[in-house]
Amino acid sequence: MKIAVIPARGGSKRIPNKNIKPFLGKPIITYPIDSALASRQFESVIVSTDCERIAEIARDAGAEVPFTRPPELADDLTGTTPVVGHAINWFEQNVSDIEGVCCIYPTAVFVSPNMVTEGWRRLLASNSDFLMTVAEFEFPIQRALKINENGCLVASEPDNFHKRSQDLAPTFHDAGQMYWGRGQAFRGLSLNLNSIPMILPRWNAQDIDTLEDWEMAEKLFSISEPWHT
Repeated sequence: MKIAVIPARGGSKRIPNKNIKPFLGKPIITYPIDSALASRQFESVIVSTDCERIAEIARDAGAEVPFTRPPELADDLTGTTPVVGHAINWFEQNVSDIEGVCCIYPTAVFVSPNMVTEGWRRLLASNSDFLMTVAEFEFPIQRALKINENGCLVASEPDNFHKRSQDLAPTFHDAGQMYWGRGQAFRGLSLNLNSIPMILPRWNAQDIDTLEDWEMAEKLFSISEPWHT
């Protein structure tokens, strides 16, 4: 069986209550929950949280919150992989073995049911452990600048600085939206090992960390005709 895991802890410093803050009138976490459920890929859509208010909203949206996330997995330093690993361990100890796991971030409002389904299809068709959403950098990182100890600008890669953009290989960054893994993949493996990409349009890769990010995401969502509407 396959499960979705949405990691949503209660603490958020830059945007208070970020994971349940209203996004165009709905708690933002309800968007990825809706997408996961509508994809019909999962026997269970699980929200991993340490916050009862988040748990209440998640349940009302149709997700399961079968456990409270331990405090040691709910601090500022804990990464995504151990949180998803904890959910997998709980599920396999209490319910059933797992064939595939999809981690979707609680602010990933642009993840659609079709994206979820296509991600699993591509992973199954590959020999990889993971699939992750990525977006291309807007400017060639091979021509990046840095500031040296004298406060002056210098090229990070001098040999590439004067090359034409079209002569440089495209580079990509984590879009921060969705990660598919085979059943055991999230246990101790790095997403950098044996992963394949799902390349998203740049506008789709909205990382919401500040109020400015939030406002931009709402504007893009309003004009992009997402499946939710």
